[in-house]
Amino acid sequence: MNRPAWDEYFMELAEVVSKRSTCLRRSVGAILVRDKLILATGYNGAPTGLKHCSEIGCLREEQRVPSGERHEICRALHAEQNVLVQAARHGISTKDATLYCTTEPCVLCAKMLINAGIRRIVFKEEYPDDLARQMLGEADVARVRFMPGEARGMDAPGEACGKDGSDGTL
Repeated sequence: MNRPAWDEYFMELAEVVSKRSTCLRRSVGAILVRDKLILATGYNGAPTGLKHCSEIGCLREEQRVPSGERHEICRALHAEQNVLVQAARHGISTKDATLYCTTEPCVLCAKMLINAGIRRIVFKEEYPDDLARQMLGEADVARVRFMPGEARGMDAPGEACGKDGSDGTL
């Protein structure tokens, strides 16, 4: 039996979460994890109860706004914003959690993640935002680019997986 490493497992779940996205430009999924337990999930889409871009069209496309610019011209929240909102809505602390996200956070999300106490971000696709990277580095938030098949993070050789030093098997 070939069990996935923890980073691979959680990243695969973030990919599934991204399938709920209603953004016409990019589908992003995010999961907050602490001690190998999922705290909350989020994907990019309009606020609860409002019409989604998939229903009424994309403001950014209509106004020809380039990716990475003018974030305020968008009906949607980013997946990282939604995962933090979901945790807050249910009274779940995000302190010292790891974020698994299908796309690297932008500067707006990076600032929120720093203030939420996120200590580690594992992402699959890079997002070109040097200020986000700089601020995360300054805040000592670990950034890990997920590469399928590589042992890293919680599963790195010589690093204890469980809080008690166990291998983390359930």
